Amino acid sequence: MTDTQTGRDVVDVLMADHREVEAIFVELESRQGTPEHRRQLADVVIAELVRHSVAEEAYVYPAARTSLPDGDQIAEHEISEHADAERTMKELESLDPSDARFDELLAHLTRTIRHHVREEESDLFPRLRAACAQEELVELAGKVNAAKKTAPTRPHPAAPDHPPANKLLAPGTGLVDRMRDALSGRPTTVAELHEKNH
Repeated sequence: MTDTQTGRDVVDVLMADHREVEAIFVELESRQGTPEHRRQLADVVIAELVRHSVAEEAYVYPAARTSLPDGDQIAEHEISEHADAERTMKELESLDPSDARFDELLAHLTRTIRHHVREEESDLFPRLRAACAQEELVELAGKVNAAKKTAPTRPHPAAPDHPPANKLLAPGTGLVDRMRDALSGRPTTVAELHEKNH
């Protein structure tokens, strides 16, 4: 079913992403499981965050810019937080979970993302819902979900984070990332992770 059929708006979609990422962070913080499982969890959380960020930068922040009086400042602040997180994910991506830096970087990423989520959920999301028509928010949900399907799954800190360049380049980069993931057996969703471990 599409978002139009369910009535889920973009805020519903993004908050569901936030809950999924938080559940992975909690599992990683427990430090349970084999180093290989922790590496896979980190790979999944990185892929989820990259897809989420790409979709927000392509559709949500442009909507904030046009519908909120301070939308430009909000969008630039959010993009700056994404860039910080992406640099951290790029470093984390290459580390073995037994490396002391792995937990340091993971803690930094977790703090950064939790702060970002609190800001979005307490400020940006309620303001978007107040400023935009429900049909527009539902349409944005469809665009965000479509963007996540073609988005990259690995951090690319040097990639453009503003339209139109990000919308043009993300699908091609995403295709290359998905090919690399398939060839290496890297899980990029919670479902793939469960499938791989059962």
